[in-house]
Amino acid sequence: MLDQITVTGAVRELRPDFAVLVITAEGLPNGPSDTRSTDWLTAAAERADPADPHIAAWHEAYRAFGAKPKRTRPSVDALLRRADSLPAINRVVDAYNAVSVEHALPVGGEDLDAYAGPARLVRAAGDEPFDITAGGEPAVEHPDPGEVVWRDDRGVTCRRWNWRQCVRTRITETTKNHLFLLERLEPYPLDRLRAAGDDLTGRLRALSPDVRIRSRLIGGPEW
Repeated sequence: MLDQITVTGAVRELRPDFAVLVITAEGLPNGPSDTRSTDWLTAAAERADPADPHIAAWHEAYRAFGAKPKRTRPSVDALLRRADSLPAINRVVDAYNAVSVEHALPVGGEDLDAYAGPARLVRAAGDEPFDITAGGEPAVEHPDPGEVVWRDDRGVTCRRWNWRQCVRTRITETTKNHLFLLERLEPYPLDRLRAAGDDLTGRLRALSPDVRIRSRLIGGPEW
């Protein structure tokens, strides 16, 4: 999967400054939130900076494809606004949410085994399925034409770049193989992006020293 993940030219044309650090963590047993993971959330709240200029950059990116960032907020914006009351979800989700808040960076976490084909960041046609199943009742919606979305062969995995994840690929307590997407726009330095990735991998290794981690930077100087 890692070497096959792509960002299409249409997205690169929209934001040439976009870069994503992709991390896979395989053989990482998850489980319910514990004292360590909730302590990470508490510590992150103390370091949260809702005024970080990276948030404004994401608002600008959302407006560029027609989204209203104050109605459907970038994920990091939404987390920072409720940093003092972040819910504990499970150990792995707590880990990447803490990294997102501390580093003012959108971080997505996915169940790698739930993917059908590689992840790719595209401008939507508008007919792609997006799974919003809840309470056992199947439900599907569709993105707006031109919306920036992550998708695989089965449909959209995250709408509006990093706003809302589909149900199918969410990390649960039984997930063992994980995919993380750490997304950056200027003026966020690439060194800061790499530092956030190092922070995340350190937390994942704290959860399971035997985890197998690989990473790849897409964007930045390689474009």
